[in-house]
Amino acid sequence: MDHFTPLASTVGGLLIGLSATMLLLFNGRIAGISGILAGAVAPSGDAGWRWAFLGGLVAGGLATFLVAPELFAVDYDRTLPMVIAAGVIVGVGTRIGSGCTSGHGVCGLSRLSARSMVATVTFMATGALTVLAVRLLMGGAS
Repeated sequence: MDHFTPLASTVGGLLIGLSATMLLLFNGRIAGISGILAGAVAPSGDAGWRWAFLGGLVAGGLATFLVAPELFAVDYDRTLPMVIAAGVIVGVGTRIGSGCTSGHGVCGLSRLSARSMVATVTFMATGALTVLAVRLLMGGAS
């Protein structure tokens, strides 16, 4: 464990929980990023708040990059096609699972949703098995 950051992780988790709670309280919406993005791209009359939410995510990332660009240093030995394939697989899994880690893992678990519990256990186990397979079969760090 090279990057143990309990304080930063706790603060980040609290901010994610606070933003998800505020969206639910003030908009009556679940902070599932894949659903928010899907509704923004194929608008159904409520695209404004969705674009504002997504813009806030991008603005927050840009602000963090301007303050601490070293946090964005990436060092991996994967090719661009592998990264693209991984992104596509995650996107397909998000559609099949009717949500992503933010919708199921953050919002669904906090609401004690049985469907979200099953989805979260499934994608966490799949992620762990994927890391194991990559390390054992492909001989690389993941």
